[in-house]
Amino acid sequence: MADGGVRTTCPYCGTGCGLVVTPEADGWKVAGDPQHPANFGRLCSKGTALADTLAPDSRLLRPEVDGRAVDWTHATAEAAGRIRSVIELHGPDSFAFYLSGQLLTEDYYAANKLAKGFLGTANVDTNSRLCMASTVAGHRRAFGSDSVPQCYDDLELADLVVLAGSNLAWCHPVLFQRLKKAREDHGTRVVVIDPRRTDCCDIADLHLALAPGSDVALWNGLLAHCEAAGLIDFPFVDAHTEGFTEALSAARAADTCQTGLAPADIATFFQWFAATPKVVTIFSQGVNQSASGTDKVNAILNVHLATARIGKPGCGPFSVTGQPNAMGGREVGGLANQLAAHMGFDQASVDRVGRFWNAARMASSEGLKAVELFRAVDAGKVKAIWIMGTNPAVSLPEADLVRRALAKCPVVIVSDCVADTDTMRFAHIKLPAHGWGEKNGTVTNSDRTISRQRPFLSPVGEARSDWQAISAVAGHLGFGSAFAWKDSAAIFAEYARLTAFENGGSRDLDLTDWIGGDYDAMVPTQWGGKRMFADGRFFTADGKARLVAVTARPPREMPNVDWPLRLNTGRYRDQWHTMTRTGLSARLSGHRSEPLLDINPIDVGRLNLLDGALVRVKSRLGDYVARLRATTDQRPGDVFLPMHWTDRFAARAIVGRLLAGHVDPVSGQPESKHMPVKIEPFTADWSAVLVAAAPLDLPDLPWWVRHAADGAQITELAGDSPAQVQGLVAALDARFGRNRLEVMDPARGIARYAWMDGEHLAAALFVGRDRPDVVRAWVARLVGRAVASASERAAVLAGKAPAGQTDQGAIVCACFSVGLATIEAAIRDQHLTDVAQIGAALKAGTGCGSCIPELKGLLARKVAAE
Repeated sequence: MADGGVRTTCPYCGTGCGLVVTPEADGWKVAGDPQHPANFGRLCSKGTALADTLAPDSRLLRPEVDGRAVDWTHATAEAAGRIRSVIELHGPDSFAFYLSGQLLTEDYYAANKLAKGFLGTANVDTNSRLCMASTVAGHRRAFGSDSVPQCYDDLELADLVVLAGSNLAWCHPVLFQRLKKAREDHGTRVVVIDPRRTDCCDIADLHLALAPGSDVALWNGLLAHCEAAGLIDFPFVDAHTEGFTEALSAARAADTCQTGLAPADIATFFQWFAATPKVVTIFSQGVNQSASGTDKVNAILNVHLATARIGKPGCGPFSVTGQPNAMGGREVGGLANQLAAHMGFDQASVDRVGRFWNAARMASSEGLKAVELFRAVDAGKVKAIWIMGTNPAVSLPEADLVRRALAKCPVVIVSDCVADTDTMRFAHIKLPAHGWGEKNGTVTNSDRTISRQRPFLSPVGEARSDWQAISAVAGHLGFGSAFAWKDSAAIFAEYARLTAFENGGSRDLDLTDWIGGDYDAMVPTQWGGKRMFADGRFFTADGKARLVAVTARPPREMPNVDWPLRLNTGRYRDQWHTMTRTGLSARLSGHRSEPLLDINPIDVGRLNLLDGALVRVKSRLGDYVARLRATTDQRPGDVFLPMHWTDRFAARAIVGRLLAGHVDPVSGQPESKHMPVKIEPFTADWSAVLVAAAPLDLPDLPWWVRHAADGAQITELAGDSPAQVQGLVAALDARFGRNRLEVMDPARGIARYAWMDGEHLAAALFVGRDRPDVVRAWVARLVGRAVASASERAAVLAGKAPAGQTDQGAIVCACFSVGLATIEAAIRDQHLTDVAQIGAALKAGTGCGSCIPELKGLLARKVAAE
């Protein structure tokens, strides 16, 4: 305990915010750690709501084998036996691990050691392949190592910050807060390069809404401009780089018209960059998630290398990671094309790691990357797979292929803390893992800061750490002595020794100073120092960086007559991955309670669609049903869908079903931003709202989506046959009994039901031809409470709150659970004119600040209306 609390690390994005968790009478209080160098006490909406997600209700409590609960010894022996049988019959490459940036570094290390050192396969890949692999490949091509040159302080020291394909405001909100403060204090200029208008544009001096996929053309144009303007640092280039001539030749051939940007805007960006020595370029998934992502990364790195704007205070290229331990996984070999401690599959590294591990069967070549791995499972080449802490049945492209592959794979082992995920449903062996509050180990954030994740909860049920599961299986396989760690500290110590083994400064990752340290007392510290490469020394054979000649290439599939729109995908502000954690929180579900298809109003009119109506999005691979949201944030011709919803939370809302598995030829990262699609109306005969205490098994319906509310679950539904409503009512009768109240108006197509448990409301269903107009949050608060009087029961069936009780609407400020209707009423009734006044009246916007752009939009709409 520190000052009465436990110092640990947030389990969400790669910012790696420090937390202080303290016990309270009714649970836990989660606050930002003022001493942590990533956040200095700041938190985003997701971090603020972490205590909402600690309930054990959804947890996997015991190991299971073929649907039977068993003890750990039986489960791990069975896992080992099945892995052994597969390898003996089909060779080591018939087995694979698929890991996650949610794992701790120690878990990642154990899995890599078992597979690459003792089973003889490099088929160990991770969901980080879906977000950061192109950056890794670009770093290695340019620097000879996967080294991030910069640190977070540089956001506050730069005079110009370029956000390239990075929605920092929603995906790394604490970093956005730091940048926003720097802009307010020092006048930092901000440029946003993104086809979409995101909340980052709230502080942008220039928004370049470039054509999707045209990043290389823009950055090549900038390199050519810097050369023409005399800004190339030739002493640095000559002494510390190779490849400049070839890179410049490719850059001079660039056609910036491909970007679709106004020439004046391009000129402004180029002039600002050229005139500002202290420039930081932050890039993320908009750059990485492309079939040419590695070239995009190198186009950015080329400019910074050619102008020597790298590794200096306030100056350099900066990749920010999406997951809490994407960096830690990269460090210990979590990618199929790497070995632990940032080593590759060159002969010297294979020999070095093999000797250090005293490996029984060292893998000598790269393994299968994520997309090709699951294609190999589908083809029957990989016959046993162990999935840890991730949900590939949802998150990968070609999601139906992934599901088909898992359904026919002979051995599927899944380690997770959640009992029911789309992937867990395919598992033959289920192993209960520690949840966030139970984990004990380390993580590395985007600026190479290693932090401790410390437990403050006792394990739920029989959950164990992932490294313990790996160690037990290794023991059953006969490798016990190599995996006989007594705790996570012992694993970290071994890993640190490997980074130092035969290093002598030849490799970037060297944790010599960490060897023998006090693991429990570890404070957040960056490996490699605050910045790298300021001395011009890189980790290539000759010590020089490489500028890589790159040429703009269009996305693998382009819109056409049959598929006229281009689909982009990404995150929502308050949700995380496949919602196994954030989906438990009512306030995090309130901002965007269902997936929305963002589309430009021009396209809405052209396609004769209706704002707010349900539509079906189709690609050549599959379909997705969502509610349409007309917004000028989207370029005409482009649409956007979120990545979070799964079969547990919706019907027909898995974005991976739409996406082809096109991958970058260097990094293996799949393309998630450029899928051609078309849109059709979703014609519904009826719509409904179901409110109940817990998620319910629903009959097969064309569309539904549910979200957590205060004390209940709210499910929106729609169908194309009255018989579906009859089946739904019958299913609810079977669940709650026939003690129900009802009101029917067949002429208007209205039916309303309330199932009672004595005098307490158990569930309510509202059906109509159109989306029912009911006060959802008010009904949700009544579930489980006494509704005794005739007037109260009539109000429930009407779905209308008594006078004085209103529905605050969609949550705008998740930190303080302040809704849209509440804010609009305060603006109107109290004559509020700025964000500070809203904060003083309602506290909205005074927490993490992520909602401030939306608050400004509400104020602007009021002014426009007046």
